[in-house]
Amino acid sequence: MRTILLAALCLAPCFLFSQTVDAVALRRVDSLIRVSRALTGKGEFDKAFIVNAAAEKLALEKFGPESPAYGNCCFNRGKVNFINRNYPEAQKWFLEVKAIREKTLGKEHLDYAKSLVILGGLFQNMDAYEQAELFLLNAKAIYEKRLGKEHADYTATLNSLASFYKYMGDYKKAELLYLEAIAIHEKTSGKEDLDYSKDLHNLAILYEEMGLFEKAEPLYTELSQIDQSSLRTIAREFPEQELNYFMGLFYHKQSESLSFAQRSGSKKVVPTCFDNILFYKGFLLHSSVQTKQLALSDPDAAENLTQLKTYKNRLAYLYAQPITDRDSIAVEELEAQVFNLEEEIVRTVAGMGQDIQPVKWQEVQATLRPSEAAVEFVSYFFYHKEQTDSIMYAALVLLPGAEQPQFIPLFEEKQLAALLQTEGKPQPSFYNVLYAADKKGSLLYELIWKPIAATLPESTTVYCSPSDLLHRMNLGAIPTPDGKTLGDKYRLTMLGSTRQLIALVESASNENATAQLYGGIQYNTTPIVATNTETRPNEMAAQRGPNWGEENDPALRGDNWKHLPWTDVEVTTAAEIMKGKDIAPTLKKGAEATEESFKMAGTNGTSPRILHIATHGFFFPDPVRAADPLIGNPSSQTNDEKTFQVSENPMIRSGLVLAGGNHAWKTGKPLRPGLEDGILTAYEISQMNLSNTELVVLSACETGLGDLVGNEGVYGLQRAFKIAGAKYLIMSLWQVPDFQTQVFMTAFYKHWLERRMTVPEAFRATQAELRAKYSGEAFKWAGFVLVE
Repeated sequence: MRTILLAALCLAPCFLFSQTVDAVALRRVDSLIRVSRALTGKGEFDKAFIVNAAAEKLALEKFGPESPAYGNCCFNRGKVNFINRNYPEAQKWFLEVKAIREKTLGKEHLDYAKSLVILGGLFQNMDAYEQAELFLLNAKAIYEKRLGKEHADYTATLNSLASFYKYMGDYKKAELLYLEAIAIHEKTSGKEDLDYSKDLHNLAILYEEMGLFEKAEPLYTELSQIDQSSLRTIAREFPEQELNYFMGLFYHKQSESLSFAQRSGSKKVVPTCFDNILFYKGFLLHSSVQTKQLALSDPDAAENLTQLKTYKNRLAYLYAQPITDRDSIAVEELEAQVFNLEEEIVRTVAGMGQDIQPVKWQEVQATLRPSEAAVEFVSYFFYHKEQTDSIMYAALVLLPGAEQPQFIPLFEEKQLAALLQTEGKPQPSFYNVLYAADKKGSLLYELIWKPIAATLPESTTVYCSPSDLLHRMNLGAIPTPDGKTLGDKYRLTMLGSTRQLIALVESASNENATAQLYGGIQYNTTPIVATNTETRPNEMAAQRGPNWGEENDPALRGDNWKHLPWTDVEVTTAAEIMKGKDIAPTLKKGAEATEESFKMAGTNGTSPRILHIATHGFFFPDPVRAADPLIGNPSSQTNDEKTFQVSENPMIRSGLVLAGGNHAWKTGKPLRPGLEDGILTAYEISQMNLSNTELVVLSACETGLGDLVGNEGVYGLQRAFKIAGAKYLIMSLWQVPDFQTQVFMTAFYKHWLERRMTVPEAFRATQAELRAKYSGEAFKWAGFVLVE
């Protein structure tokens, strides 16, 4: 809502320009109000009241109790109380605003009408329905007289009034008002407009509440088409940072259509739900990758992309500094430069190729063979009469030849979270219990797979796309009632989205293939950097990571950065297998396993076909959000929180440790000026070009972890390598043991290269082999997952 200050500026320009001191005071009042609103948005209500009180005092002293400036302060005070559900106090202040506007602006002024709309919503919440209706009807009359029936403020009031009647159970009046708003927006702005979509959405919710499911079904389908078209248009204009805001809006709409499918049992809306999942899941990632690929093909855009990489590398350094030492102005300036350049790149490539085209479920079905199935897992807020207090999970199952996808409700998130909850860092015994058939494993099967199993014949190849907490699971390790695992009964292939089935790429040949392998790394030695390697400036020495204690198990590839002897054996053995299959490996061991050499991949031509990194890895959960089940505490418990550990950016809180990394981890400085620090974050990896890399093996701890972000999946190393362009990723879900990891990797390369299996086949065969070897010890064999 526009502030009263804007009305004051329009009504009294002579006053502002002739009274310099008062103009300054007015700007000061406005500034304080903005700060108060920002604090309110953060939930810091006490501070918001203090700042707003200062604005009130200044407004009273300079302009008086009947001034628009003071009215603006009253409105802000009312808003804070309304958010706090202190309705009587909010009423006092909003009525004060109304009185001021009535006296200074008049009863036909638009800002006066806005006060009436606000009071209508407030009195509705206070169960004062007659007054609420009167306020809204009066506001509608003012807008109609002043603006006409085709103005946005008039239609917005129609929606407010319709929502009131729906709340009161007067569905007929609500329906007529929603239909009037829809007709106006269709006439004035067309069916592609977001306001039209909002009206359609409101009507669908109304019909659903009325039990008229057959009327709601076509509205949800139409809404889906409009929203997808709108987001595609937005994606041609805005970079990921702003797109993320819009994604949140569409996510809630998707939740409502899924809730409708669950509540109504409607089969007609299920195909729409599947199409929505194909479109929205991983949308930002898909958009970023596509923009990057298009930019690389255009000289001007490619130059901007290079400059963007420079800016982001600089930001990576600044983000890593302690907050007390960080140059906040430099950070803000760089972030602004990054945003502007990303925006320019997006708009440059918008006309170079097609935007992100919607994929229909029929197109995915056409790729499935008789023995295959596609399963899209989805989590969503469960809405009932516009209220929600739970997150539900469901599966949409698609079989070849089926008339349409099947919608299968599964469980509430809190049910799965209870099974995954752990105190502190999970121990090996936790995973052994979690995937044991006679313990938690049977409960996992009941929740996640039993409802799906009835639709799938055995020996089916199942392409699965997980959602939210399911990213923390190794689905193939879940035991089945007959003593097997899901990995034994089905050929599971994990995808970011089953949309990928339409564009699956055959494995590359070994002709002129190369591989780069990192292992046997020395974390306490000065890295050996080639003389022609561009060094980083002294001031770019990042300060990252807490000082680990000595209590951690050195046999785990995580936490305390000690030498991992089996990583040397692992990469040496893998290299020998590759040589026998015409793949030229380059080994980076000891002090040569540097961050500099890693970042060179893909810069001088094509990236290697295989990137194998056997080292320590880390991931820190979001320090602001609630505890994440299954992860427990961060990768290492410490009271000495470094900046990257508490960073708002999840791509800074995830990474790999390379040569010399211990010194920087403990001191915040590289072992020698001009060197990289040996701490390679996901943020830095995402700037690389690995579009020719078929397989990345992250043979380290917790490399599959990251922040779970709605439809977008996992923000961490997984996302970084996908943005960089890699096809397959082998990652870990927990702190994997050093010895068993090299056993796993050796077996995998033998299956893949010597026995000529596909990557997914080789991975499944390897897990089956190690499961037989370490029966009952899931910790030793189930930690790795493959994602395409």
